[in-house]
Amino acid sequence: MRSVITGTGSYIPSIIKKNSDFLNSNFLNEDGSSFGNENAEIIEKFKAITGIEERRYATEDQDSSDLAYLASKNAIEDAGIDAEELDYIILAHNFGDVKSNTIQSDVLPSLASRVKYKLGIKNPACVAYDILFGCPGWIQGVIQAEAFIKSGIAKKCLVIGTETLSRVVDPFDRDSMIFADGAGACIIEAKETETEGILSHAAQTDALEECYYLYFGESFNKDKSKDVRYIKMLGRKIYEYGLNHVPLAMKTALDKSGLDISEVKKVFIHQANEKMDEAIIKRFFRLYKTKVPKNVMPMCIHKLGNSSVATVPTLLDLVRNGEIENQEINKGDVIIFASVGAGMNINAVVYKY
Repeated sequence: MRSVITGTGSYIPSIIKKNSDFLNSNFLNEDGSSFGNENAEIIEKFKAITGIEERRYATEDQDSSDLAYLASKNAIEDAGIDAEELDYIILAHNFGDVKSNTIQSDVLPSLASRVKYKLGIKNPACVAYDILFGCPGWIQGVIQAEAFIKSGIAKKCLVIGTETLSRVVDPFDRDSMIFADGAGACIIEAKETETEGILSHAAQTDALEECYYLYFGESFNKDKSKDVRYIKMLGRKIYEYGLNHVPLAMKTALDKSGLDISEVKKVFIHQANEKMDEAIIKRFFRLYKTKVPKNVMPMCIHKLGNSSVATVPTLLDLVRNGEIENQEINKGDVIIFASVGAGMNINAVVYKY
C-alpha cells in the first residue's frame, strides 16, 4: 500500500505587487535609522539575491482560509473524488486568518474546520486540523498523511498550505518584499501499487540556537506601537542554516528510499530565495559527487514571491499543469520535496510518479 498524490490544486491571488511598487517605501534599519542607499539600489540588489520580480497579494475580502478552500476545491476536482470520502483535512499555515487592515490573528475555529465548512462536507468522520511547522508545514502535512495511510487509519487525505503573509509584514523592513500570499493543496490516497507514491521522508527540528531565527517583532519604525508585531527574520543565519542542513536532510530521505541520485528528475524546494535554493541544490548533488542536472529545480518565486507553506504545493500544481516553462513530470519520475523554515524545521519527501 502506497500513499499516492492523485490530484493537486492551487490558488494564486489576483493582486500583483511589483518591485517598482516599493520605490517610495521608507525602509529602515533595525535600530530605526535610514539606509544609506536609494530604494532603487536596494530593490535591484534584492532581486539579484532572491530572484523575486513581483509577488501576489490576496484581495481585501479574502482570508487564508478562503485561499485554502479555493486551492482545495481545485485539488478535489483534479483527483475526481467525492469530498465526503476524505478521512483527514490537514492544513498548514503560520498566522491563521488575518483580516485586511487588522492586527489580530483568528484561528478559532481552526482553518481546516473552516475549509471543511466551505466545502460543505457533512461526514463527521472527516477530521480537520491545523499544523504549525513554519514554511515546511505542507510537506509535514504530507508526511502525516503518509503515516495515517500506512497505519490503515486513512485512505484519503487533503493536505493544504495557505498563507497571507502580506498582512503580517513590517512595511519599514526591506525583508517585507520577500513575502507573498497564496495557497496550494493535494489529495493523497492509499493505492495498492509498487510503482508510485511516497517512498521515504526525513524531518528535523533544531531549536536551541536556531529557535528564534524567525520570530514576531516590533516595527523598525520606532514611532509605531510596540503592541503590534510583525514577521522578522535573521536572514544571514537562515541562509547559512539552510545551506548546511537541507542538503543533508534530502540525502537522508533519498538514502532511505534506496534509489540512486541519477534517478532524481526534479527537486521541488521551498521558494524562499533563489540564490539559497540554487546553493542548496548544488550542495545536495555534490554530496553524491555529481553535477546538478539541467532543469532539475523548477522555480516560481520570480513571479509569486515567498508564500511560505504554499510555495511547494503551488509549484507542484503549476508544473503538473504545464505552466512552468521547460518543466514537466513524467510517469516514473522520482522527485524530492524539501523545505526549511521557522522552528527551525527541515523536511524532505522522496516521491515516485
